[in-house]
Amino acid sequence: MAKNYYEILGVDKKATKDDVKKAFRKLAQKHHPDKGGDEAKFKEITEAYSTLSDDKKRKEYDNYGQTFGGGAQGQGGGNPFGGFDFSGFQQGGVEFDFGDLFNGGFGDIFGGGRGGARTQRGRDISIDIEVSFKESILGSNREVLITKVGKCDVCKGDGAKPGTEMETCQTCNGAGRVHETRNSMLGAFSSVRTCPTCDGSGKVPKTPCENCAGRGVLKKQEEIKVNIPAGIDGGEMIRMPGLGEAVKGGVSGDLYVKVHVKPHPVFKKDGMNLIMQSPLKLTDALVGTTISITTIDDKTLDVKVPPMSATEETLRIRNKGVATDRGNGDLLIRLSVTMPKKLSNKAKKAIEELKNEGF
Repeated sequence: MAKNYYEILGVDKKATKDDVKKAFRKLAQKHHPDKGGDEAKFKEITEAYSTLSDDKKRKEYDNYGQTFGGGAQGQGGGNPFGGFDFSGFQQGGVEFDFGDLFNGGFGDIFGGGRGGARTQRGRDISIDIEVSFKESILGSNREVLITKVGKCDVCKGDGAKPGTEMETCQTCNGAGRVHETRNSMLGAFSSVRTCPTCDGSGKVPKTPCENCAGRGVLKKQEEIKVNIPAGIDGGEMIRMPGLGEAVKGGVSGDLYVKVHVKPHPVFKKDGMNLIMQSPLKLTDALVGTTISITTIDDKTLDVKVPPMSATEETLRIRNKGVATDRGNGDLLIRLSVTMPKKLSNKAKKAIEELKNEGF
């Protein structure tokens, strides 16, 4: 039975070249034999891609159900990788190049891009810290002690005893990468990966470092200084490049710091603004007054309250909110008029007089 290349790739007959390429990328990542996928399925999707990505073959396939340029559909005699660009792999003794097809992340899946094995990268790690509300608004510095895999302090990460010479790796003969060959229905299929002995450097020390046993890295405690930026919100992450776990012959991962902010008894944050509640006596609300408040940076500020102020009215103090390099927010004071719980006879008479005045 003739194969339906469109169904194999999961695309419509009107799919563009880009649609075909995207579909193939997704399926190739899932079914590649070196990633534990189904070898027969990988051959099938590769065959479909080689046809539908070529205008001439696709036209012949749509018209006749076969591609004359690459052999009859479903039969031998044609190269199923015709018009297909590979990188870091060999088929039948010939090395192919994946090229641009897997650029942008897919090259790493298959062991590297053009010209060699990919650079190894250490693991990212994350930690949680708790800061006060004041620290989150004004910014601060924290020193935290974490345990992680880091570069050896003695050999500086190269795995060699200080002063010893380096020699050519015998596993890869100095190439930094090794080929692994696997027999398949398509013939001898080889992938390229970083040499496990020299970690891609092509050199190994004559005498390994005694502190890390030649590994170049080891688990240790390290004190990290974390800069808490002003205005950070609870739940935000701070990324610290290169401060994750180290790996010999590669680059260190990143450290992610998740910040938790303690609530404040007075202030709340709303974007760049700070909000606080201020109680106000009834008489002060009627005739006006001056209140004294303490700002988030512990400074005293006198604020005038205009006469006839009502509950939930807001006084805005410019540039007393969150201060960042993007600008300054404001301090918003929400008034809350409190009613007396009981009145003296004198107070009652005064209120009756106000009532007669129309209040």
